Amino acid sequence: MNEKLIGAVLEKLREVMDPETGVDVVRMRLIENLVCDEDGDISYTFRPSSPLCPIAVPLAMEIIQAVSDVPGVNRQHMQVVDYVQADQLNALLKTILQS
Repeated sequence: MNEKLIGAVLEKLREVMDPETGVDVVRMRLIENLVCDEDGDISYTFRPSSPLCPIAVPLAMEIIQAVSDVPGVNRQHMQVVDYVQADQLNALLKTILQS
């Protein structure tokens, strides 16, 4: 596991704010299971603040962009859980992240 890269990713994610609360996604504990291998492949779980979170999709996109901006990140995989449209969002994210 690449602890240095995980630290850099967490630092960048602290800049992603939930616009409804004004609190960053790390402090809100919306990011879980963050792991990184030596090749810079990152995977994590995004758990929106509620199953009906109205900003889950734009927030997911902002998180993806923030992680992409971290030097050394090669690829990423986000799994969305506990959200009413998690299946659809995960399918969309899989398409986006593989392109």
